[in-house]
Amino acid sequence: MALAPGLHFVATPIGAARDITLRALDILRDADILAAEDTRTLRHLMEIHGIPLNGRPMVAYHDHNGDQAGPRLIRAMEEGKTVAYASEAGTPLVSDPGFELGRAAIAANLPVLTAPGPSAVLAALTVSGLPSDRFLFAGFLPSTTSARQKALREVADVQATLIFYESPKRLAASLRDMAEVLGERAAVICRELTKRFEETVRDTLPALAEAYDGQTVKGEIVVLIDRAAPRQATEADVEAALRSALATASVKDAAAEVAARLNLPKREVYQMALRLSE
Repeated sequence: MALAPGLHFVATPIGAARDITLRALDILRDADILAAEDTRTLRHLMEIHGIPLNGRPMVAYHDHNGDQAGPRLIRAMEEGKTVAYASEAGTPLVSDPGFELGRAAIAANLPVLTAPGPSAVLAALTVSGLPSDRFLFAGFLPSTTSARQKALREVADVQATLIFYESPKRLAASLRDMAEVLGERAAVICRELTKRFEETVRDTLPALAEAYDGQTVKGEIVVLIDRAAPRQATEADVEAALRSALATASVKDAAAEVAARLNLPKREVYQMALRLSE
């Protein structure tokens, strides 16, 4: 079946070359133009799987040339050509410059499609043993201590497993800041997922910070941290929430809303709401 015109995002292996999907290989074989964050990586992947270039254009698209390469790719799609964009590793747009290309294609009313596949975020979550019903991927943390701690404080109360990418050079410093800001939480470090020296280490943040202090690490790293324990609402918290809710809702509705939000018994919250409304 002919490949539909438009932009096709192609997920590529994060380690083992055989992790690519059959559909991704079909797209790489049939696309009119091949675009990639790193064309050398894509060319090597195609060689491994026996996909010839056959004279097709291969366009580098990254943070430093998007202003030039993007319009060229958009024009090609407007002419009815198919463009396959492949990340350097993993799913496009996840810590990947393809985001702007996708937005430009959507703005031009062009089809945007995806061939889903490998993702370091989901691979790490799968093997971590941490809760997977809700998670927040927060990308790379800032490089300085003050900015990093500020970023960690901003997500400290999120009721979800926190997931970060980290540079091996900054891992020890980040773990120290994580332990200081987030405390005694369970955490997991995944290194070189699906590669030869794959490693998964599970412990508390303080223990991991101590274990990696002064260590030299290499490879691609994902850090996962368990969610915060829910904070118990104080009487002052409940009263403040009720006063705010009572400004626009009845006693019954305000009590129901606050009880649900703070996970408290409805009867107790209703009695407080009655007192505040008198």
